[in-house]
Amino acid sequence: MANNIRVGIVGYGNLGRGVEIAISKNPDLTLAGIFTRRDPKSLTPASKTPVYAYDEMSNFKDDMDVMILCGGSATDLPVMSPEIAGSFNIVDSFDNHSKIPDHFAAVNKAAEESGKVAVISVGWDPGLFSLNRLLGEIVLPQGDTFTFWGEGLSQGHSDAVRRIEGVKKAVQYTVPIEEVLQEAREGKGADLTSAQRHKRVCYVVADEKDQARIEQEIKTMPDYFAPYDTTVNFISEEEFNKNHTKMKHGGVVIRSGKTSEEHKETVEFSLNLDSNPEFTASVLVAYARAAFRLNQEGGKGAKTAFDIPFAYLTPKSHAQILKDLL
Repeated sequence: MANNIRVGIVGYGNLGRGVEIAISKNPDLTLAGIFTRRDPKSLTPASKTPVYAYDEMSNFKDDMDVMILCGGSATDLPVMSPEIAGSFNIVDSFDNHSKIPDHFAAVNKAAEESGKVAVISVGWDPGLFSLNRLLGEIVLPQGDTFTFWGEGLSQGHSDAVRRIEGVKKAVQYTVPIEEVLQEAREGKGADLTSAQRHKRVCYVVADEKDQARIEQEIKTMPDYFAPYDTTVNFISEEEFNKNHTKMKHGGVVIRSGKTSEEHKETVEFSLNLDSNPEFTASVLVAYARAAFRLNQEGGKGAKTAFDIPFAYLTPKSHAQILKDLL
């Protein structure tokens, strides 16, 4: 596999900084530039990587092998991903599940026309959890799949809350309903929706005069909050900084099914993450390697985790993974 794959980061928030860390742990990748819509001079990356204005990106078509897009799914990625895929191989973590088919179509059109590879919606969910849901269905065709997220901070949902006018700071935690989780391990509750399996809890810093409107906008936000039992807590900035700056997360995918009338099987995949953005970034970086490799082989268009063999994600040779891991 080719070494020294030149990677650009678009957006330098929590996820972008996680990508910076992850690239440093992969010797075949080089962080070649960071692009921001802020003043580039206002950023001081830990890696000392050059920072450029977002609008300068088109000047680097020959200097970046793949761009990792670290914007939010609510408003950034629907615009950025097809736009940047028109010139670069890209990877994004678009996580609004109900909108993924539309996002795929828009990005695929741009990437097909440019001859680039665009890997969309990778991270741990969508991404790794998606693969485990599919694997469970393949192995246990007679059965049910259950997905639980949390307890943990959701970056995408927190970003969506922060976009509301008047919100100064905000986080949103996804919390599984414990009794429903235990029933899923017994194969029960397959007809329950995601909203019936989880609660959403928000902690928001905002002026008192805006709070009623903000709470209403959160609870009625389509796709993100509207179907869920959502609690909105307004707190002081001091309390927020003390108790709500960690980014732990995790979750479980369960497949429960029968291989015969006498035998019931359960498959469970779980994650317990100390840093949601750093783990998500590690997944994005692996798929950046795959995007570059696929494009080098003549591939183009949008791809998802379902479309890319694991062997394309690793810097190890095929002979190595056969010997070490098979």
